[in-house]
Amino acid sequence: MPQPSAPGHITELAELEALFDAVQPASRVKEVGEVHPAYAAMIAASPFVLLATVGSDGLDVSPRGDAPGFVRVIDPHTLHLPERRGNNRIDSLRNIVADPRVALLFLIPGVGETLRVNGRAELHRNADLLARYAVSGNAPKCVLVIRVETVFFQCARAMQRSGLWERAADGRPVGVPTTGAILAALSGGALGGEGYDRTLAERQRATLY
Repeated sequence: MPQPSAPGHITELAELEALFDAVQPASRVKEVGEVHPAYAAMIAASPFVLLATVGSDGLDVSPRGDAPGFVRVIDPHTLHLPERRGNNRIDSLRNIVADPRVALLFLIPGVGETLRVNGRAELHRNADLLARYAVSGNAPKCVLVIRVETVFFQCARAMQRSGLWERAADGRPVGVPTTGAILAALSGGALGGEGYDRTLAERQRATLY
């Protein structure tokens, strides 16, 4: 038997839309179906992107980062995203095999606006393509070939409210546990700990690619 909605629970689209003002022209014109040169410039400047996927086990969003421009604009409808070394869970890649829909959110340090790209991805691993994205002789595991469907920038309000770039220089906030502390807490002390933290930075530097 359906449970009654809690007070204030929005269940109807009309009720939701009534909460907000009309969409302004600028918010519509900024959405296009290809990578406009202005948007290509943003992608070229970005060293960090969040990749969202969906699969049979649900949703996933994970970070990707490298030197600015590591996501390459091949043409107005195609992006390449090399898949570098990680934790080997391959949650995003599993999802793409099951469902090609992807969404990307590009961040540029010091810039308030972010860039959103929606499309469909394929995983490719032919030798010539992998060689194009090798770093220090290490090729990526595969390359995501993304067919772009929509692109638009997000205004800077979220960055302004969060003060993200202003806070970045302050270092690790007090109270945020280290990687070793998190692993120790989740494994009952079997993994992680202070020793893990002491060697983590060097291990990561040695295995970036």
